[in-house]
Amino acid sequence: MKLGLLLLAALPIATYAQDSIAVSSSSEYPNTFSSGSANVQTFDNKARRFNDWSISVGGGAAFMTQSDLTSFYDKKVNWGYNSYVSIDKQISHTFGLSIVYQRGETTQKGMLQGVPGQLAGVGVAKTKYNQIALLGDVNFSNILRRVDNHSPYRWALHGYGGIGLMNYNTSLHDNNEYRWSTTPARIPLFIDQKLDINSIYYQFGLGLKYNVSKLIDIEARTMYIISGDDEFDGGGWAGPGDYDVNSNVSKYNMINDRRSDNMWTVNLGVSFKLGKHMSHLAWHDPLQEAYYRTNVLENASTDFVVCEKGDNDNDGVCDDWDRELNTPAGARVDGAGVALDMDLDGVIDLYDKCVTVPGPVENNGCPTK
Repeated sequence: MKLGLLLLAALPIATYAQDSIAVSSSSEYPNTFSSGSANVQTFDNKARRFNDWSISVGGGAAFMTQSDLTSFYDKKVNWGYNSYVSIDKQISHTFGLSIVYQRGETTQKGMLQGVPGQLAGVGVAKTKYNQIALLGDVNFSNILRRVDNHSPYRWALHGYGGIGLMNYNTSLHDNNEYRWSTTPARIPLFIDQKLDINSIYYQFGLGLKYNVSKLIDIEARTMYIISGDDEFDGGGWAGPGDYDVNSNVSKYNMINDRRSDNMWTVNLGVSFKLGKHMSHLAWHDPLQEAYYRTNVLENASTDFVVCEKGDNDNDGVCDDWDRELNTPAGARVDGAGVALDMDLDGVIDLYDKCVTVPGPVENNGCPTK
């Protein structure tokens, strides 16, 4: 009984619970009958019952890490900020895509080695950035959630990864700024990176979402951004000639050997789900809905009526879709309630003396000699 109820509940869910259109002609849909048992509709935008678009906004802290000048300097944290807005499209209940724009600013510090460092003191740099990216979203909770977990489905763990372009402006100050001259050329005080093919960056991270209502989600998200650029921290130009160990000019970009200044962000955001439906595809879990509906049916106060019109001929097929309402008692029937006639001789198997060999009705379904 439980298996039957589960199948009844899962059938509309497996087709995304589409609206039904009764079929009035068996010629339109072969192997179906006009009793109303074949409710079929093509899956399209008009038929779906979930939303799959949303707009997200958020903000938080940003830190320069794995760089020559870092936001974590001398056991202190130099705080920056990050903000973002995105347009999100849910492709399936486990995967989505977003176009993300974010901007922010980081503050980082560093100190040159030896005498140059003693003269210049601690260098302080700021980076102001604008980024646009294509971000993939994997819903781990929908992938890994156990089917026997009947708890309310309100939390979801997401994984993110993507690629984008950015532009940024940096400034660097220390106690020895007279070194920032152009004659002869030295490390510039300001760097202006334009939005072009040379500004590609990569990012990945995790987010924890909470489903507040049918319209709003909130999320805590952390992202790690790989700039692939040694100028991103404001330490100076990073051309091939800027790493000459024999140079008399000490450079911040030579504090360590890394050639990519990376960034870490921690954000709190809100997603506004767009659409008229009650649920969003990101929270659509077919198996969970099947178990939930089965539980509702099992605990319903009224009996679940399978055959509204009954089964007057007691052949095991409800009269709602029985094509032969007066099947003789004891006759085996097919799924449409029609008595079986294996040899197709016009004598049903109940009365056929030769079930597998065709014969006339006058001879009880057996061939004449």
